[in-house]
Amino acid sequence: MKSSSVGKGIFLAVLAAAFYAVSSPLSKILLDYMPPTLMAGFLYIGAGAGMCAIALVRRVRKTANTEMKLTKSELPYTIAMVLLDISAPICLLFGLKSTSAANASLLNNFEIVATAIIALVIFREKISLRLWLGILFVTLACDCFRSRKYRG
Repeated sequence: MKSSSVGKGIFLAVLAAAFYAVSSPLSKILLDYMPPTLMAGFLYIGAGAGMCAIALVRRVRKTANTEMKLTKSELPYTIAMVLLDISAPICLLFGLKSTSAANASLLNNFEIVATAIIALVIFREKISLRLWLGILFVTLACDCFRSRKYRG
C-alpha cells in the first residue's frame, strides 16, 4: 500500500469522524423546527447526495469497480440491514429530541463500546488489546462523567 493512499485514508477517516461529530449537535438544533422522521429523511438526502458525488468522481476518473455483486444467500442480511438502517436514525433523532445534550454526548461516545461488543458477540470479531483498552477508557470516562453529573 502506498503511503499517499494511507494518508488519504487517514484524512478521509478524520473527515468522516468530524462530520459525524457535528451531525448530532446540528440535528439537536434542527429538531426544534421539524419532526425526527423528517430530519432523518434530510439526513438520508444528504448521504445520497454525497454518494452521488462520489459516484460522479469515480466515473470521471474512470476508477475500476472491484466490488463483488450481492448473492441470493446475502439477501436476508441485506433486507435486515436496510430495515435497521432506516429505523436507526429515526430512533436516534427521537432520543436526541427527548434528552439533554450532555446525555446525548455520553451515549454517542459509548456507542463505540456498544459497537465493539456487538461485533464480538454476534460477528465473533477479534478485539485487540488496544481496542480493549479503548473500551475500558471510554467506559470509565462515561461512568466518571455520569457520576459527577449526578453528584452535583
